[in-house]
Amino acid sequence: MPHLLSLTDLSVHTIEELLTRAQAFQDRGAEQRVREPIFVANLFFEPSTRTRFSFEVAEKRLGLNALNFDDTTSSTQKGETLYDTLRVLEELGAKAAVIRHSEQGFYEPLQDRLHLSLINAGDGSGHHPSQTLLDLLTIQQEFSGFKGLTVAMIGDLRHSRVARSNAEILTKLGASVILSGPPEWHAPEFPGTYVSIEEAIETADVVNLLRIQTERHDGEGLFTKETYHQAYGLTLEREKRMKAHAIIMHPAPFNRGVEIASELVECRRSRIFKQMHNGVHIRMAILEWALGLNIIPQHFQLSI
Repeated sequence: MPHLLSLTDLSVHTIEELLTRAQAFQDRGAEQRVREPIFVANLFFEPSTRTRFSFEVAEKRLGLNALNFDDTTSSTQKGETLYDTLRVLEELGAKAAVIRHSEQGFYEPLQDRLHLSLINAGDGSGHHPSQTLLDLLTIQQEFSGFKGLTVAMIGDLRHSRVARSNAEILTKLGASVILSGPPEWHAPEFPGTYVSIEEAIETADVVNLLRIQTERHDGEGLFTKETYHQAYGLTLEREKRMKAHAIIMHPAPFNRGVEIASELVECRRSRIFKQMHNGVHIRMAILEWALGLNIIPQHFQLSI
């Protein structure tokens, strides 16, 4: 079975197919559910709300059986390795494992040793492919494509797996990526051009804000909430200078009054909760692809 570890492993054609299938699920739902039990294990070694529960909702909407792993009560507390845990789940019948882990590239020593499909739900500061796909779906629904768009990624770039995945794939799909945020958190390896916060806000079609990932900062405290908001956040005053058609995105969880003014979280430009809604359908498409299923007949194709 195929793994989904990073989008750089996928062709543009496969990415487009996943977006099309997700839109089909959103428009038509799961036309038929799987006929025999298929088990999918969800292993989250870091806190998660949106990713964890949208995968679980996606699994249930497809008629899959979710096995929700709890690290605090599992044999990992007795020294069992991640590989051995996955081998146990594989032998118990799991066909796929959705994994969130603090270690970047946790999947590298696993992918050639297991028969179940590995789905990366976020690895440290590495990649977050399902989040990138739901971001792409949200942008495509708004602009019908990517070529010619300018997408700004603003904030804690160095520690953001979302920024890494998005910058790489958006560039591949023909968008221009601009980057902004504190110099201390720049990521020179990302594709894109660094600009000032003001230029990013004023020139972008998509303003994608990023959370300050304090859990990855090793105690470095560069800003208070108030000073960050004034220096790099989307304030009410900055929002007024955005392009008329520009939209606001954020992978969440968002910090009101830090990355974004509280009043803007659900303003007319905001697509933040739309991203969350799209997450279920993207993850349905990912699971269908990873498990080799055909929930909506392949002859049904939707152009978006």
